[in-house]
Amino acid sequence: MNQISIIGAGIGGLTLGNILKQQNFDFTIYESAPEIKPVGAGIMMAVNAMQIFDKLGLKEKIENTGNKIHGICITDEKLKTISTTNVLALEKKFNSCNVAIHRAELQNILAENLGFENIKLNHSLQQIHKKENYLLGFENGFTAESKIVFGTDGIHSKVRNQIFGNGNIRNAGQKCWRGITNFELPEKYNNHALEIWGKGKRFGFVKISEQKVYWYALVNENKFRENLDLIETFKDFDSLVLQILEATKPENIILNDIIDLTPIPKWYAENLCLIGDAAHATTPNMGQGACQSIEDAYVIGKLLERNRDFNSVFEEFQKIRRKKVDTIVKNSWTIGKISQWEKGNQIRNFLMRSIPESINQKMVEKILKLEI
Repeated sequence: MNQISIIGAGIGGLTLGNILKQQNFDFTIYESAPEIKPVGAGIMMAVNAMQIFDKLGLKEKIENTGNKIHGICITDEKLKTISTTNVLALEKKFNSCNVAIHRAELQNILAENLGFENIKLNHSLQQIHKKENYLLGFENGFTAESKIVFGTDGIHSKVRNQIFGNGNIRNAGQKCWRGITNFELPEKYNNHALEIWGKGKRFGFVKISEQKVYWYALVNENKFRENLDLIETFKDFDSLVLQILEATKPENIILNDIIDLTPIPKWYAENLCLIGDAAHATTPNMGQGACQSIEDAYVIGKLLERNRDFNSVFEEFQKIRRKKVDTIVKNSWTIGKISQWEKGNQIRNFLMRSIPESINQKMVEKILKLEI
């Protein structure tokens, strides 16, 4: 029997594994994918996540693999600034900086550190039942019994759906392409992330390593059609956007819907807890989805340091985390709607420019500060 089973080897599950290993717990991580390989896209690890990786002794390795980002800028189609988040002061305060990195590279760093012997790949959860312990059945025919289960299996969580039977997934009505390409950005963008707001569409890009740039493009669903030509769609944006798109091979582009999870009442049951997207999936507009799952793992770890009663830890965990994640889910949804306006963009941009930078900085600081 497993003492602890973690369902899902995404960033949240792997971070939790690293934290449990640090505290000498026995655990097994079950992951549906046959391998952790470089598919997917880039990701930004914000200062809150990097503080936690620092405590795990992984900060330097992640910084060296990815690319440090010291500023985040929202602009209009012609790259004229709408708002800026300068994180240098916050980097100093928290002794960490934002890092843009390939998602698979980050997963590999986390998996290597906790040891691949603790991860069972190609184990896709099919069923979970509670008897005296939890009985886990996988699609490959493997079964396991476990005293404690963590559901870190994302927005479509089987753990959540089978144990709680709830979870309303909301569609934001936006389509998102993500791509990675070899591209030489102008030097001024080497350590900055940019998001460009147009009419009913957005484009963002950031350098994630010496040669590679990660980008994403969004359009409202009413403008979407199969085989949409992105270069044609974004032709009114700065030529740099078109150059990045032209440099990207079609096989390095993935397309997704933008979705989140309506807040669910409870994240835990007896001897079981949901973390990350399984509990509180958010749209990506604040770059906090994975960062919040890392914070979840960190808070669970901090609570276990002083109390080994998992059920009281789970209850306390939800009390500590609830307000912050609910606020992020709500604000991210709102930002997603405002950024995709099809009319009144000049008024929107004017109002955004009139927000004092100090207010913006305070809001960002609140997100980056760890709660425990």
